[in-house]
Amino acid sequence: MTALIEIERLSKRFAERTVVDDVSLSVARGEVLGFLGPNGAGKTTTMRMLAGFILPSAGTARIAGFDVLDRPIEARRRLGYLPEGAPSYPDMTVHGFLGFIAAARGFSGRAKAARVSHAVGLTELGDVVNFPIDTLSKGFRRRVGLAASLLHDPETLILDEPTDGLDPNQKHAVRTLIATIAAEKAIIISTHILEEVGAVCSRAVIIARGRVAADDTPAGLLSRSRYHNAVTLTLAPGIVAQAEALLGGLPMVAGIERDGSTLTLLARAGQEIIEAVGNAMADAGLRAHEMRLEQGRLDEVFRAITAAPPALPAPRREAA
Repeated sequence: MTALIEIERLSKRFAERTVVDDVSLSVARGEVLGFLGPNGAGKTTTMRMLAGFILPSAGTARIAGFDVLDRPIEARRRLGYLPEGAPSYPDMTVHGFLGFIAAARGFSGRAKAARVSHAVGLTELGDVVNFPIDTLSKGFRRRVGLAASLLHDPETLILDEPTDGLDPNQKHAVRTLIATIAAEKAIIISTHILEEVGAVCSRAVIIARGRVAADDTPAGLLSRSRYHNAVTLTLAPGIVAQAEALLGGLPMVAGIERDGSTLTLLARAGQEIIEAVGNAMADAGLRAHEMRLEQGRLDEVFRAITAAPPALPAPRREAA
């Protein structure tokens, strides 16, 4: 796969504070990268440097092969950027604002009208297209910003909290849209909504204290959870103690968490235990109202990764 977004040893310092510290990553065509981290971790600063809005203190970034500092116009032509807050001109109508953006991108006449119409359709803004932006809800304003970032059909997208303020139906529509266009683009999504990672991302990078602390697939991150391959049982109150004693003795069960009539059996070293648990219950004549296999809990993995100091990068080999 061709890398359309490339970041090499990018850093940003403000006075004595280092906000982004030696970050390197790349995003290939067809990848949707979830960019995660706690507040103040350096996510937005990294994206602003990549978009050319602020200058890095060190390092380089390229969009579709064009350096964002040496070839800024060429890089921005190939980038769609939805910044935090989705700034716009509130007195303009949705149609007027998108027409303005299209003109700024160099479109005119039928091409301009086609671009605006297509962006409105993609983001389902038809019902409010003639409304002033100032009269729209936060969710609709966010969708106007998304439409502006998609208008010129860029090869790359950087979306900072794209579903912020959207209701569940709108979130589903935006996630479906991202999945639809992802094959031909390289996309970075910054989000605090961890479920979004599993819903739309093929890869996730977690940044903490300005450094990359994890880079993995969503499934790979879930496999780090102590709940990976755990089994949750909902039982009749009268058999909970008996089931807990029985299942706690299984060699593959590392521990049991009890919440009322619900038992969660933790798998030792992430082993698959659901078959052994089911067999043990059947042999003892015990039945569960519900038995559920857990994939893992991303929020737990996120907390564990961001709470610990990030590992130092491996020493770089100098070219001979």
